[in-house]
Amino acid sequence: MDVEREAIRSLVAARDGVYWLAEGVVPVFGSPLSDHQDVDLVIVGAGFLGLWSAILIKERFPEWEIVVVDGGRVGFGASGRNGGFVDASLTHGLENGLGRWPEDIEELERLGGDNLTALAEFIERHSIDCDFERSGSLDIATERWQLDGLEKYAETARRYGHDAGVLDRNGVQELVRSPLYQGGLWTTNRTALVNPARLAWGLARVAIELGVTIHEGTVVTSVHDVGGMVEVDTAQSGSLRAAKVILATNAFPPLLSGVASFIVPVYDYVLMTEPLSSSQLEEIGWRGRQGLSDLGNLFHYYRLTSDNRILWGGYDAIYHYGSRVSTAYRLRSKTHLMLARHFFETFPMLEGIRFTHAWGGAIDTSTRFSMFFGSRYQGKVHYALGFTGLGVGATRFAAQVLCARMEPKMSPFDHLGLVRTKPMPFPPEPLRSLAVAATRRSLMRADTHGGHRNLWLRTLDRLGVGFDS
Repeated sequence: MDVEREAIRSLVAARDGVYWLAEGVVPVFGSPLSDHQDVDLVIVGAGFLGLWSAILIKERFPEWEIVVVDGGRVGFGASGRNGGFVDASLTHGLENGLGRWPEDIEELERLGGDNLTALAEFIERHSIDCDFERSGSLDIATERWQLDGLEKYAETARRYGHDAGVLDRNGVQELVRSPLYQGGLWTTNRTALVNPARLAWGLARVAIELGVTIHEGTVVTSVHDVGGMVEVDTAQSGSLRAAKVILATNAFPPLLSGVASFIVPVYDYVLMTEPLSSSQLEEIGWRGRQGLSDLGNLFHYYRLTSDNRILWGGYDAIYHYGSRVSTAYRLRSKTHLMLARHFFETFPMLEGIRFTHAWGGAIDTSTRFSMFFGSRYQGKVHYALGFTGLGVGATRFAAQVLCARMEPKMSPFDHLGLVRTKPMPFPPEPLRSLAVAATRRSLMRADTHGGHRNLWLRTLDRLGVGFDS
Protein backbone atom coordinates (compact mmCIF):
# COMPACT_ATOMS: atom_id res chain seq x y z
CA MET A 1 0.00 0.00 0.00
CA ASP A 2 1.18 3.51 -0.84
CA VAL A 3 0.37 5.10 2.54
CA GLU A 4 0.62 8.70 1.33
CA ARG A 5 -1.70 8.10 -1.61
CA GLU A 6 -4.15 6.15 0.54
CA ALA A 7 -4.18 8.96 3.15
CA ILE A 8 -4.98 11.53 0.46
CA ARG A 9 -7.78 9.39 -0.99
CA SER A 10 -9.27 8.74 2.44
CA LEU A 11 -9.85 12.47 3.05
CA VAL A 12 -11.48 13.39 -0.26
CA ALA A 13 -15.04 13.24 1.06
CA ALA A 14 -14.32 14.22 4.69
CA ARG A 15 -16.83 16.74 5.94
CA ASP A 16 -15.71 19.91 7.68
CA GLY A 17 -17.47 19.48 11.00
CA VAL A 18 -17.56 17.72 14.34
CA TYR A 19 -19.12 14.28 14.00
CA TRP A 20 -20.82 14.44 17.40
CA LEU A 21 -22.54 17.71 16.49
CA ALA A 22 -23.48 16.63 12.98
CA GLU A 23 -25.04 13.22 13.64
CA GLY A 24 -28.55 14.52 14.32
CA VAL A 25 -30.71 17.52 15.13
CA VAL A 26 -28.93 19.89 17.49
CA PRO A 27 -31.31 20.92 20.28
CA VAL A 28 -31.90 24.54 21.28
CA PHE A 29 -31.79 25.24 25.00
CA GLY A 30 -32.35 28.98 25.19
CA SER A 31 -32.65 32.24 23.27
CA PRO A 32 -30.12 35.09 23.48
CA LEU A 33 -30.38 37.33 26.52
CA SER A 34 -32.41 40.43 25.60
CA ASP A 35 -33.10 42.21 28.89
CA HIS A 36 -31.51 43.05 32.23
CA GLN A 37 -31.79 40.53 35.04
CA ASP A 38 -30.71 40.46 38.67
CA VAL A 39 -29.99 36.87 39.73
CA ASP A 40 -28.15 34.91 42.38
CA LEU A 41 -25.58 33.25 40.12
CA VAL A 42 -24.36 33.73 36.55
CA ILE A 43 -22.29 31.01 34.90
CA VAL A 44 -20.38 31.99 31.76
CA GLY A 45 -19.95 28.95 29.52
CA ALA A 46 -22.36 26.13 28.68
CA GLY A 47 -19.81 23.37 28.43
CA PHE A 48 -19.22 20.58 30.92
CA LEU A 49 -17.85 22.80 33.71
CA GLY A 50 -20.62 25.37 33.43
CA LEU A 51 -23.41 22.78 33.23
CA TRP A 52 -22.10 20.60 36.06
CA SER A 53 -21.69 23.74 38.20
CA ALA A 54 -25.26 24.83 37.46
CA ILE A 55 -26.65 21.40 38.37
CA LEU A 56 -24.66 20.84 41.56
CA ILE A 57 -25.23 24.37 42.85
CA LYS A 58 -28.94 24.31 42.02
CA GLU A 59 -29.26 21.02 43.88
CA ARG A 60 -27.42 22.54 46.85
CA PHE A 61 -29.31 25.88 46.72
CA PRO A 62 -32.67 25.18 45.05
CA GLU A 63 -33.93 28.66 45.89
CA TRP A 64 -31.17 30.36 43.87
CA GLU A 65 -31.93 31.88 40.48
CA ILE A 66 -29.15 30.62 38.22
CA VAL A 67 -28.48 31.74 34.64
CA VAL A 68 -26.00 30.11 32.24
CA VAL A 69 -24.88 32.14 29.22
CA ASP A 70 -22.84 31.01 26.25
CA GLY A 71 -21.64 32.87 23.18
CA GLY A 72 -22.49 29.88 21.00
CA ARG A 73 -24.57 26.81 21.73
CA VAL A 74 -24.53 24.24 24.51
CA GLY A 75 -21.52 21.95 24.06
CA PHE A 76 -20.18 23.66 20.92
CA GLY A 77 -16.77 24.32 22.47
CA ALA A 78 -14.27 21.74 23.68
CA SER A 79 -17.04 19.85 25.50
CA GLY A 80 -18.77 18.82 22.28
CA ARG A 81 -15.83 18.16 19.98
CA ASN A 82 -13.47 16.02 22.08
CA GLY A 83 -12.77 12.31 21.82
CA GLY A 84 -15.22 11.33 24.54
CA PHE A 85 -12.69 9.77 26.93
CA VAL A 86 -13.92 10.03 30.53
CA ASP A 87 -10.84 9.48 32.67
CA ALA A 88 -10.95 9.09 36.44
CA SER A 89 -7.72 11.01 36.89
CA LEU A 90 -7.96 14.52 38.33
CA THR A 91 -4.22 15.11 37.90
CA HIS A 92 -3.64 14.27 34.21
CA GLY A 93 -2.42 10.83 35.09
CA LEU A 94 -1.06 9.11 38.17
CA GLU A 95 2.59 9.94 37.44
CA ASN A 96 1.86 13.65 37.14
CA GLY A 97 -0.11 13.58 40.38
CA LEU A 98 2.58 11.66 42.24
CA GLY A 99 5.23 14.09 41.06
CA ARG A 100 3.31 17.18 42.13
CA TRP A 101 1.12 16.22 45.09
CA PRO A 102 2.55 13.04 46.66
CA GLU A 103 1.04 13.90 50.04
CA ASP A 104 -2.45 14.11 48.51
CA ILE A 105 -2.28 11.49 45.78
CA GLU A 106 -4.10 8.74 47.66
CA GLU A 107 -7.04 11.06 48.33
CA LEU A 108 -6.94 12.49 44.79
CA GLU A 109 -7.07 9.02 43.26
CA ARG A 110 -9.96 8.06 45.51
CA LEU A 111 -11.80 11.28 44.67
CA GLY A 112 -11.21 10.66 40.98
CA GLY A 113 -12.63 7.16 41.16
CA ASP A 114 -15.62 8.38 43.16
CA ASN A 115 -16.16 11.15 40.62
CA LEU A 116 -16.28 8.69 37.70
CA THR A 117 -18.72 6.47 39.58
CA ALA A 118 -20.95 9.42 40.46
CA LEU A 119 -20.89 10.62 36.86
CA ALA A 120 -21.99 7.19 35.64
CA GLU A 121 -24.77 7.02 38.23
CA PHE A 122 -25.98 10.50 37.26
CA ILE A 123 -26.20 9.51 33.59
CA GLU A 124 -28.22 6.41 34.46
CA ARG A 125 -30.47 8.16 36.96
CA HIS A 126 -31.41 10.91 34.50
CA SER A 127 -31.59 8.62 31.45
CA ILE A 128 -29.05 10.61 29.45
CA ASP A 129 -28.64 8.90 26.09
CA CYS A 130 -24.91 9.43 25.47
CA ASP A 131 -23.52 5.96 24.69
CA PHE A 132 -21.70 5.78 28.04
CA GLU A 133 -19.62 2.60 28.44
CA ARG A 134 -17.02 1.58 31.02
CA SER A 135 -14.57 0.28 28.43
CA GLY A 136 -11.26 0.69 30.22
CA SER A 137 -8.11 1.94 28.53
CA LEU A 138 -5.20 0.45 26.66
CA ASP A 139 -1.96 2.46 26.56
CA ILE A 140 0.07 1.08 23.68
CA ALA A 141 3.82 0.91 23.14
CA THR A 142 4.70 1.26 19.47
CA GLU A 143 8.44 1.33 20.24
CA ARG A 144 10.39 -1.02 22.51
CA TRP A 145 11.71 1.84 24.67
CA GLN A 146 8.13 2.72 25.65
CA LEU A 147 7.93 -0.57 27.57
CA ASP A 148 10.70 0.52 29.95
CA GLY A 149 9.33 1.04 33.44
CA LEU A 150 5.82 -0.07 32.48
CA GLU A 151 5.75 -2.96 34.93
CA LYS A 152 6.92 -0.71 37.76
CA TYR A 153 4.22 1.83 36.86
CA ALA A 154 1.54 -0.88 36.84
CA GLU A 155 2.65 -2.02 40.30
CA THR A 156 2.36 1.56 41.59
CA ALA A 157 -1.01 2.03 39.89
CA ARG A 158 -2.39 -1.10 41.53
CA ARG A 159 -1.51 0.32 44.96
CA TYR A 160 -3.91 3.17 44.22
CA GLY A 161 -6.79 0.99 43.10
CA HIS A 162 -6.10 0.69 39.39
CA ASP A 163 -6.93 -2.68 37.87
CA ALA A 164 -3.85 -2.50 35.65
CA GLY A 165 -1.65 -5.06 33.98
CA VAL A 166 1.20 -5.07 31.48
CA LEU A 167 0.76 -6.93 28.21
CA ASP A 168 3.50 -8.17 25.90
CA ARG A 169 3.23 -8.00 22.14
CA ASN A 170 1.08 -11.11 21.87
CA GLY A 171 -1.15 -9.96 24.69
CA VAL A 172 -1.88 -6.63 23.01
CA GLN A 173 -2.41 -8.25 19.61
CA GLU A 174 -5.06 -10.49 21.15
CA LEU A 175 -7.03 -7.35 22.08
CA VAL A 176 -6.34 -5.11 19.07
CA ARG A 177 -4.23 -6.04 16.06
CA SER A 178 -1.66 -3.73 14.50
CA PRO A 179 1.84 -4.41 13.14
CA LEU A 180 3.11 -1.46 15.20
CA TYR A 181 2.08 -2.70 18.64
CA GLN A 182 4.90 -3.92 20.90
CA GLY A 183 3.05 -4.18 24.21
CA GLY A 184 1.00 -2.03 26.52
CA LEU A 185 -0.81 -1.32 29.75
CA TRP A 186 -4.42 -2.42 30.10
CA THR A 187 -6.40 -0.67 32.85
CA THR A 188 -9.97 -1.85 33.16
CA ASN A 189 -11.52 0.46 35.76
CA ARG A 190 -10.37 4.05 35.24
CA THR A 191 -11.76 5.08 31.85
CA ALA A 192 -15.17 5.26 30.20
CA LEU A 193 -16.24 6.38 26.74
CA VAL A 194 -19.10 8.71 25.92
CA ASN A 195 -20.68 10.72 23.13
CA PRO A 196 -19.61 14.10 24.53
CA ALA A 197 -22.15 16.30 22.72
CA ARG A 198 -25.04 14.13 23.86
CA LEU A 199 -23.69 14.24 27.41
CA ALA A 200 -23.59 18.06 27.28
CA TRP A 201 -27.13 18.17 25.92
CA GLY A 202 -28.28 15.78 28.62
CA LEU A 203 -26.73 17.94 31.32
CA ALA A 204 -28.42 21.01 29.85
CA ARG A 205 -31.79 19.23 29.92
CA VAL A 206 -31.33 18.26 33.58
CA ALA A 207 -30.23 21.79 34.49
CA ILE A 208 -33.37 23.27 32.91
CA GLU A 209 -35.57 20.69 34.65
CA LEU A 210 -34.05 21.85 37.95
CA GLY A 211 -34.97 25.46 37.15
CA VAL A 212 -31.74 26.80 35.61
CA THR A 213 -32.11 29.27 32.73
CA ILE A 214 -29.81 28.98 29.71
CA HIS A 215 -29.19 31.77 27.20
CA GLU A 216 -27.37 30.62 24.07
CA GLY A 217 -25.94 33.08 21.55
CA THR A 218 -25.01 35.50 24.33
CA VAL A 219 -21.42 36.76 24.21
CA VAL A 220 -20.08 38.09 27.52
CA THR A 221 -17.76 41.06 27.01
CA SER A 222 -16.81 42.00 30.56
CA VAL A 223 -17.25 41.14 34.21
CA HIS A 224 -16.69 43.79 36.88
CA ASP A 225 -17.39 44.44 40.54
CA VAL A 226 -20.12 46.95 41.34
CA GLY A 227 -19.97 46.83 45.11
CA GLY A 228 -22.06 44.05 46.55
CA MET A 229 -22.83 42.57 43.11
CA VAL A 230 -21.04 41.65 39.88
CA GLU A 231 -22.05 43.17 36.54
CA VAL A 232 -21.92 40.84 33.53
CA ASP A 233 -22.07 42.77 30.26
CA THR A 234 -22.86 41.15 26.91
CA ALA A 235 -22.52 42.00 23.24
CA GLN A 236 -26.28 41.66 22.96
CA SER A 237 -28.83 44.08 24.39
CA GLY A 238 -29.09 42.27 27.70
CA SER A 239 -27.01 42.37 30.87
CA LEU A 240 -26.90 40.53 34.16
CA ARG A 241 -26.13 41.43 37.72
CA ALA A 242 -25.42 38.66 40.20
CA ALA A 243 -24.23 38.00 43.72
CA LYS A 244 -21.91 35.27 42.40
CA VAL A 245 -20.32 34.54 39.02
CA ILE A 246 -18.56 31.41 37.75
CA LEU A 247 -16.35 31.63 34.68
CA ALA A 248 -16.22 28.36 32.75
CA THR A 249 -14.57 29.65 29.58
CA ASN A 250 -11.99 26.90 28.90
CA ALA A 251 -9.57 27.94 26.13
CA PHE A 252 -11.37 31.16 25.24
CA PRO A 253 -9.72 34.39 26.46
CA PRO A 254 -10.38 34.79 30.19
CA LEU A 255 -12.53 37.70 31.29
CA LEU A 256 -10.23 38.56 34.20
CA SER A 257 -6.89 40.31 33.89
CA GLY A 258 -3.80 38.22 34.57
CA VAL A 259 -5.49 34.84 34.23
CA ALA A 260 -4.45 34.37 30.59
CA SER A 261 -0.82 33.88 31.63
CA PHE A 262 -1.73 30.55 33.26
CA ILE A 263 -3.10 28.85 30.13
CA VAL A 264 -2.35 28.52 26.45
CA PRO A 265 -4.98 27.49 23.90
CA VAL A 266 -3.73 24.45 21.98
CA TYR A 267 -5.44 23.19 18.84
CA ASP A 268 -6.10 19.46 18.72
CA TYR A 269 -7.26 17.70 15.53
CA VAL A 270 -9.50 14.70 14.93
CA LEU A 271 -10.68 12.39 12.13
CA MET A 272 -13.70 10.08 12.07
CA THR A 273 -14.00 7.08 9.77
CA GLU A 274 -17.07 5.67 8.14
CA PRO A 275 -18.58 2.70 10.05
CA LEU A 276 -16.41 -0.42 9.87
CA SER A 277 -17.90 -3.51 8.29
CA SER A 278 -18.05 -6.76 10.25
CA SER A 279 -15.10 -8.09 8.25
CA GLN A 280 -13.04 -4.96 8.97
CA LEU A 281 -13.79 -5.28 12.67
CA GLU A 282 -12.75 -8.90 12.53
CA GLU A 283 -9.45 -7.85 10.96
CA ILE A 284 -8.48 -5.58 13.87
CA GLY A 285 -10.24 -7.35 16.75
CA TRP A 286 -10.95 -4.68 19.39
CA ARG A 287 -13.83 -6.67 20.86
CA GLY A 288 -13.24 -5.08 24.24
CA ARG A 289 -13.83 -1.60 22.76
CA GLN A 290 -11.14 -0.10 25.00
CA GLY A 291 -10.11 3.51 24.64
CA LEU A 292 -6.62 3.50 23.10
CA SER A 293 -3.67 5.86 23.19
CA ASP A 294 0.04 5.72 22.38
CA LEU A 295 2.76 5.86 25.00
CA GLY A 296 4.88 8.32 23.02
CA ASN A 297 5.39 11.94 24.01
CA LEU A 298 3.39 12.97 20.94
CA PHE A 299 0.52 10.53 21.05
CA HIS A 300 -2.64 9.50 19.26
CA TYR A 301 -5.89 8.71 21.03
CA TYR A 302 -8.54 6.59 19.35
CA ARG A 303 -11.73 4.70 20.07
CA LEU A 304 -14.78 3.02 18.56
CA THR A 305 -18.12 4.80 18.47
CA SER A 306 -21.48 3.13 19.04
CA ASP A 307 -21.85 2.57 15.29
CA ASN A 308 -18.29 1.20 14.99
CA ARG A 309 -16.55 4.18 13.48
CA ILE A 310 -12.99 4.89 14.58
CA LEU A 311 -12.29 8.31 16.04
CA TRP A 312 -8.59 9.07 15.49
CA GLY A 313 -7.03 12.20 16.99
CA GLY A 314 -4.13 13.83 18.77
CA TYR A 315 -0.38 13.87 18.06
CA ASP A 316 -0.21 17.39 16.61
CA ALA A 317 -0.82 20.10 19.23
CA ILE A 318 -0.76 23.50 17.52
CA TYR A 319 -0.28 26.82 19.28
CA HIS A 320 -0.89 30.15 17.53
CA TYR A 321 1.15 33.24 18.36
CA GLY A 322 -0.44 35.49 20.94
CA SER A 323 -2.71 32.70 22.24
CA ARG A 324 -5.11 33.42 19.40
CA VAL A 325 -8.38 31.47 19.25
CA SER A 326 -10.30 31.49 15.98
CA THR A 327 -12.76 29.34 14.04
CA ALA A 328 -10.35 29.72 11.14
CA TYR A 329 -8.08 27.19 12.88
CA ARG A 330 -10.68 24.40 13.08
CA LEU A 331 -9.24 22.74 9.98
CA ARG A 332 -5.56 22.13 9.24
CA SER A 333 -5.08 20.05 6.11
CA LYS A 334 -1.43 19.35 6.91
CA THR A 335 -2.33 17.85 10.29
CA HIS A 336 -5.35 15.93 9.02
CA LEU A 337 -3.24 14.40 6.24
CA MET A 338 -0.57 13.43 8.76
CA LEU A 339 -3.22 11.84 11.00
CA ALA A 340 -4.60 9.87 8.05
CA ARG A 341 -1.11 8.67 7.19
CA HIS A 342 -0.50 7.54 10.77
CA PHE A 343 -3.88 5.79 10.77
CA PHE A 344 -2.99 3.59 7.79
CA GLU A 345 0.46 2.90 9.19
CA THR A 346 -1.27 1.62 12.32
CA PHE A 347 -4.09 -0.25 10.56
CA PRO A 348 -2.88 -1.17 7.05
CA MET A 349 -5.56 -3.86 6.92
CA LEU A 350 -8.17 -1.07 6.75
CA GLU A 351 -6.95 0.10 3.34
CA GLY A 352 -9.90 1.53 1.43
CA ILE A 353 -11.75 2.96 4.42
CA ARG A 354 -12.68 6.64 4.20
CA PHE A 355 -12.93 9.47 6.70
CA THR A 356 -16.31 11.19 6.86
CA HIS A 357 -15.50 14.04 9.26
CA ALA A 358 -12.44 16.16 10.05
CA TRP A 359 -12.28 18.85 12.70
CA GLY A 360 -10.19 20.61 15.30
CA GLY A 361 -10.48 22.98 18.20
CA ALA A 362 -8.72 24.55 21.15
CA ILE A 363 -8.23 23.11 24.60
CA ASP A 364 -6.78 24.94 27.61
CA THR A 365 -3.45 23.60 28.78
CA SER A 366 -1.48 24.67 31.83
CA THR A 367 2.18 24.17 32.70
CA ARG A 368 1.26 21.47 35.22
CA PHE A 369 -1.22 19.76 32.80
CA SER A 370 -4.11 19.89 35.26
CA MET A 371 -6.97 22.07 36.47
CA PHE A 372 -6.50 25.02 38.78
CA PHE A 373 -8.85 27.40 40.56
CA GLY A 374 -9.05 31.07 41.39
CA SER A 375 -11.35 33.84 42.57
CA ARG A 376 -11.69 37.63 42.37
CA TYR A 377 -13.66 40.45 43.91
CA GLN A 378 -13.68 39.14 47.48
CA GLY A 379 -14.93 35.73 46.42
CA LYS A 380 -17.81 36.91 44.26
CA VAL A 381 -16.22 35.56 41.03
CA HIS A 382 -14.73 32.05 40.75
CA TYR A 383 -13.16 30.11 37.91
CA ALA A 384 -11.51 26.81 37.01
CA LEU A 385 -9.20 26.33 34.02
CA GLY A 386 -6.33 24.24 32.65
CA PHE A 387 -7.97 20.85 32.11
CA THR A 388 -5.48 19.98 29.33
CA GLY A 389 -7.65 17.54 27.44
CA LEU A 390 -8.97 15.54 30.41
CA GLY A 391 -11.95 17.71 31.23
CA VAL A 392 -14.78 15.34 30.35
CA GLY A 393 -14.58 13.77 33.78
CA ALA A 394 -12.53 16.28 35.77
CA THR A 395 -14.97 19.13 35.16
CA ARG A 396 -17.50 17.44 37.40
CA PHE A 397 -15.02 17.41 40.28
CA ALA A 398 -14.12 21.03 39.52
CA ALA A 399 -17.81 21.90 39.74
CA GLN A 400 -17.90 20.28 43.19
CA VAL A 401 -15.06 22.57 44.26
CA LEU A 402 -16.84 25.63 42.85
CA CYS A 403 -20.10 24.58 44.51
CA ALA A 404 -18.35 24.37 47.87
CA ARG A 405 -16.96 27.88 47.35
CA MET A 406 -20.45 29.33 47.08
CA GLU A 407 -20.57 29.23 50.87
CA PRO A 408 -18.39 31.30 53.20
CA LYS A 409 -17.29 28.34 55.29
CA MET A 410 -14.11 26.40 54.61
CA SER A 411 -14.33 24.19 51.54
CA PRO A 412 -13.71 20.46 52.09
CA PHE A 413 -11.31 20.53 49.13
CA ASP A 414 -9.13 23.55 49.92
CA HIS A 415 -6.53 21.48 51.79
CA LEU A 416 -5.57 19.77 48.52
CA GLY A 417 -2.54 21.18 46.72
CA LEU A 418 -4.34 20.65 43.42
CA VAL A 419 -7.07 23.03 44.58
CA ARG A 420 -5.21 25.64 46.57
CA THR A 421 -2.23 26.26 44.26
CA LYS A 422 -1.81 27.60 40.75
CA PRO A 423 0.58 26.45 38.00
CA MET A 424 3.63 28.38 36.96
CA PRO A 425 2.55 30.96 34.35
CA PHE A 426 3.67 30.76 30.74
CA PRO A 427 6.11 33.49 29.67
CA PRO A 428 4.86 36.44 27.60
CA GLU A 429 5.29 36.62 23.85
CA PRO A 430 7.53 36.14 21.98
CA LEU A 431 9.09 33.84 24.60
CA ARG A 432 5.85 31.88 24.88
CA SER A 433 5.87 30.86 21.22
CA LEU A 434 9.59 30.11 21.29
CA ALA A 435 9.21 27.92 24.39
CA VAL A 436 6.26 26.00 22.94
CA ALA A 437 8.10 25.42 19.67
CA ALA A 438 11.27 24.27 21.45
CA THR A 439 9.26 21.87 23.59
CA ARG A 440 7.44 20.37 20.61
CA ARG A 441 10.69 19.86 18.70
CA SER A 442 12.30 18.27 21.73
CA LEU A 443 9.38 15.91 22.37
CA MET A 444 9.40 14.83 18.73
CA ARG A 445 13.13 14.21 18.89
CA ALA A 446 12.73 12.17 22.09
CA ASP A 447 10.17 9.94 20.38
CA THR A 448 12.61 9.17 17.56
CA HIS A 449 15.66 8.75 19.81
CA GLY A 450 14.60 6.06 22.25
CA GLY A 451 12.81 8.43 24.61
CA HIS A 452 15.99 10.37 25.45
CA ARG A 453 15.08 13.76 26.89
CA ASN A 454 17.44 16.55 25.89
CA LEU A 455 18.68 19.39 28.07
CA TRP A 456 15.60 21.52 27.36
CA LEU A 457 13.17 18.81 28.46
CA ARG A 458 15.29 17.90 31.49
CA THR A 459 15.28 21.55 32.52
CA LEU A 460 11.48 21.69 32.22
CA ASP A 461 11.26 18.49 34.24
CA ARG A 462 13.33 20.03 37.03
CA LEU A 463 11.12 23.11 37.03
CA GLY A 464 8.00 20.96 37.04
CA VAL A 465 6.53 22.63 33.96
CA GLY A 466 5.68 21.58 30.44
CA PHE A 467 3.37 21.75 27.46
CA ASP A 468 0.86 19.06 26.58
CA SER A 469 -2.49 18.34 24.97
